[in-house]
Amino acid sequence: MNSFASSENGLMWLVGLFRDANLPVQMVMVLLLLASVWTWAIIVAHWLKMRRITRENERFERDFWKSEDIDSFYEGRGRGELPSAKVLAAGSAEWRRSTAGKSLDRDGTRTRLAVAMHSALGAETDRLASKLNILATVGSVAPFVGLFGTVLGIMFSFSKIAAEKSTSLDVVAPGIAEALFATAIGLFAAIPAVIAYNRFSYGINRLEARLQRFADGFHGTLSRELEAEA
Repeated sequence: MNSFASSENGLMWLVGLFRDANLPVQMVMVLLLLASVWTWAIIVAHWLKMRRITRENERFERDFWKSEDIDSFYEGRGRGELPSAKVLAAGSAEWRRSTAGKSLDRDGTRTRLAVAMHSALGAETDRLASKLNILATVGSVAPFVGLFGTVLGIMFSFSKIAAEKSTSLDVVAPGIAEALFATAIGLFAAIPAVIAYNRFSYGINRLEARLQRFADGFHGTLSRELEAEA
């Protein structure tokens, strides 16, 4: 009960700091709180999406390499929205276009297959990383926005000191605490954004490397098909 009461008192104290702050400082705090909520929404949504995609991608690739008929597998599962399915679709489409004519340019076909799958891989990586720039922006800008709120708060505190002609702790402390609270909110928004950005970037790089290995393996399979048609 004591810890609960202490937590409740601490929360009320923070609310009081916000309530007693000047309007410009309050606006900065609200902006940073909204940025924090937006950041956490992106973090949760991206984490859930990446976990699902990674799991389904692994299953897709495992089933593909077990399949004995690439055409049948492509018709059944190659038209989905998974990154590996997109790479497979790009390679299969280019294979069909390149082998549809009477004459077969094997070296040109290999090059076009590599380009098509690499382009699909890059597009999927860009799509997965589309929201990470928001995390990077919040992580780099939020501390400075909080610092801006702190500067405003300190300026208002000095104005209050001048108006009351007193430098006592009772006059100075509330304004300084409100000012520093803005910096704390800025760090509260920035730190999770930076950590999440670094972690998600690492996860996307790992997925990109896995997709590259899948594309290389599929390219090797199609290259052997070209040699068999010699």
